[in-house]
Amino acid sequence: MGDRSPVGRRDALRNRKLLANTAREVFAEQGLDAPLDVIARRAGVGNATLYRHFPTRAALVDEVFRDALTETAAAGERARAAEDAWAGLTQYLRTVFAALAADRGTNDLMTTNLEGVTSLEAIHAHNRETIDELIRRGKEQGTIRPDLTTEDLLFTLAALGRAVPALTTIAPDAWLRPLTLLLDALRTNPATPPLTAPPLTSHQLGKVLLNLGPRKRR
Repeated sequence: MGDRSPVGRRDALRNRKLLANTAREVFAEQGLDAPLDVIARRAGVGNATLYRHFPTRAALVDEVFRDALTETAAAGERARAAEDAWAGLTQYLRTVFAALAADRGTNDLMTTNLEGVTSLEAIHAHNRETIDELIRRGKEQGTIRPDLTTEDLLFTLAALGRAVPALTTIAPDAWLRPLTLLLDALRTNPATPPLTAPPLTSHQLGKVLLNLGPRKRR
């Protein structure tokens, strides 16, 4: 049996927090498929300690990203409250993509699916509801093309989102240009706003495509 003394409980809580913080750093660098033994080693504990606190990868991911997912849900609520559905949708997607660009772990979390992560299942459902509502209202307001479906947009966003980490190797906000082009394609009457981010050069495109290839583990 484990140590149930006050000191033992404090040590356990400290190790759990240390593992969660370390996992956040490693996931940000390497993505959600980062080896768990790397996390344990960087935290300075054994693998047995990690698995005692987090018996599955899904349990660790849920612990690490719960607060970040709450922030995404809050952004969705703000978008739903916007009177102008188009303004709400564009602001929401820019907020989400900024989070995708911030670290690889969040990107993996939001653009793929991982079974067993309760908070992730909830945010995927909330994200879908947010986009579905904003598309419906945008069509009613005449700002979003009538043939757009929620599945169209979710798939396209996931595909573009997967490229965000590679784009950030060029510039932190390099994702703004393709997102702006995508958003313009959703409008009933495209306003063709100016593209503030510079276009990729041929060399930069090659670098992005290289970074989209198999990940190199350190």
